[in-house]
Amino acid sequence: MKDAKKDGMKDGMKDARVNVVPAVPAKANAALAADHVSALSNASIEELIHEMLRRLGEDPEREGLLRTPVRVHRSLEFLTKGYNEDPLTLLNGALFTVKYDGMVIVKDIEMFSLCEHHMLPFFGKVHVAYIPNGKVIGLSKIPRLVEIFARRLQVQERLTTQIAETIQDVIQPLGVGVVIEARHLCMMMRGVEKQHSSAVTSAMLGAFRDLDTRSEFLSLIRPKQTNDY
Repeated sequence: MKDAKKDGMKDGMKDARVNVVPAVPAKANAALAADHVSALSNASIEELIHEMLRRLGEDPEREGLLRTPVRVHRSLEFLTKGYNEDPLTLLNGALFTVKYDGMVIVKDIEMFSLCEHHMLPFFGKVHVAYIPNGKVIGLSKIPRLVEIFARRLQVQERLTTQIAETIQDVIQPLGVGVVIEARHLCMMMRGVEKQHSSAVTSAMLGAFRDLDTRSEFLSLIRPKQTNDY
């Protein structure tokens, strides 16, 4: 009996060993992951957008979506073209020696950008001021500078600082002030869904940290009150 039990246990152990699924070696898992990353890296943007549409539950082959991957690719290229533009080259090519020490303001510059957290638009107005110290910038270059930094994945706080610091670094004025007022679709069409909220950010450098200079700047960019008679 004992021998029969031992034989039965051995047969059971043999059967158990047969049913065990061998573990996949860590190196094999790493190789699979590497192949997946490689496939993603080699895919075109259009192919990735096509796959995204499929995973969202859509049919990328239906008429309305056939050219969507191409359109989205072109749209993203335009909305992020600031990565391929150099703000220093822009400003250095438009500096002029002028004896003027008053405040220069370019206000109500329209701005459109993409929030880097959700890749949804935020948009509004930018007000830029500086006090020259022997050099001025061609006025049209200030909106173009705003455009370069806005056409990137952004947060409003960094966008404000980048505009101010670039002007300060290039022309070394007595001071720079930048104010941005913007509405964010990531707050309006998702999340808290607050339709009438806006965000205001400011960067004040040099002379604009003085209370009187700051107050003058803010008063000049304030919308004029109209009387409804």
